Amino acid sequence: MIRLFRQYISPRKIIFVIGEGILIFLAVTMASFLMLWESIGFMSMLDLIWPKVLLISCITMLSLYFNDLYEFKRTDNAIDLASRLIQAIGITSVILAVIYFLRPDWIIGRWIFFINLIILLFFLVSWRFLYSIVIQRRLLAEKAMIVGSGDLAKGILNEVERRRDLSYDINLFITNEKADIKKVKGIPVCYGFENICDLGESEKIHSIIVAFDEKRGIFPYKELLGCKVRGMNIIDGESFYERITGKLLVEKINPSWLIFSDGFNKSKISRITKRLIGLTFSIVLLVLFSPLMFLVAIAIKLDSRGPVFFSQERVGEYEIPFTLHKFRSMKVDAEKESGPVWATEDDPRVTRVGKIIRKLRIDELPQLWNVFQGDMSFVGPRPERKFFVDQLKAKIPYYRERFSVKPGVTGWAQIRYPYGASEEDALEKLKYDLYYIKNMSAMMDFIVIFHTIKIVLLSRGSR
Repeated sequence: MIRLFRQYISPRKIIFVIGEGILIFLAVTMASFLMLWESIGFMSMLDLIWPKVLLISCITMLSLYFNDLYEFKRTDNAIDLASRLIQAIGITSVILAVIYFLRPDWIIGRWIFFINLIILLFFLVSWRFLYSIVIQRRLLAEKAMIVGSGDLAKGILNEVERRRDLSYDINLFITNEKADIKKVKGIPVCYGFENICDLGESEKIHSIIVAFDEKRGIFPYKELLGCKVRGMNIIDGESFYERITGKLLVEKINPSWLIFSDGFNKSKISRITKRLIGLTFSIVLLVLFSPLMFLVAIAIKLDSRGPVFFSQERVGEYEIPFTLHKFRSMKVDAEKESGPVWATEDDPRVTRVGKIIRKLRIDELPQLWNVFQGDMSFVGPRPERKFFVDQLKAKIPYYRERFSVKPGVTGWAQIRYPYGASEEDALEKLKYDLYYIKNMSAMMDFIVIFHTIKIVLLSRGSR
């Protein structure tokens, strides 16, 4: 896999996305060529229309992204793929219609867009069909084998099987445990570590994933060193799991792995930059959304008794408490009888206006004030209540480490995992939070914010 902006990306996925972008550009160019080349010539046509072609290509790719057509685990069948493609093209048509209404001079030419739709649909379907063959036949994949046993090895196998677009082809599973098993998830199993290198060379293995739950007494140092000097890439299981999932396997990693692994870089310059960006954009957005916030305040007042804002103490950076502000979306004294509890789906405490503003995430707009004050950042772990923090610190390993950065309005865990309402959910979210803290960068913040816009527009994950 290729590391880009501290993120590991499948080379096949990069080739696919770039290739599809080129095909979209070619589809529009071909449609334009069919209609215009006789009147103005090919080269003159390219000079005239390439910015307009680029506009159509970018909007089409954004529509594909917003319809999850670059999340390959979601497009598991032909019907689902066709439905999402039609939706994406429909969204593209609507957006372009609005743009052309506002700027008629951006229209390429009469009927070109309709001819382009036919060519584009043919290209997209053909390209994705070809890519599905590449995935099924495991082409352009890096051959690998797993050495180890236990939950970590099985967890890696489950993730590789679930994520169709990974650029890894697991060919062998090598363990020291004697059991009557011939295959694990269709992968041949070999016992004993004496012939690891010979097996690797015979299968043309590029990477060996070392995944032991317990290394003492059974770790094959000599054999793995021999594989290393023969040119095979050795990857420890925890790092491989982080690479393919975008989260840390909190239950299996030990403190030494965290201490010696790359990441957790928080330079003074990066902190100052993040603070300046947060301050600037919080001011701009507070001014921009002030009319909307005024209307929401009126609606809350008319809908139910009580204050417009909901203010509550949360735990911030270095476990310093601060007051978080949101629009009130629940009834007054919602926890008077129950005490502190997580929100649930179709929570009866939510008001009529509250259901709307929570679905659209408008209830979180006042947190821009927290960003302005410096208690929060735009991107970071979700700010949690002390009542839950005290419980989770006692039960979940490394939970204290999530407070090494400021909490965020949105975050890596929020975009990668649905709303959490239990200790099990808190553990899963911590895996993503620690991954973010370990790999945080300005580009990663941009990715999180961009994906958050998609989630808000599609009204996903709210309660």
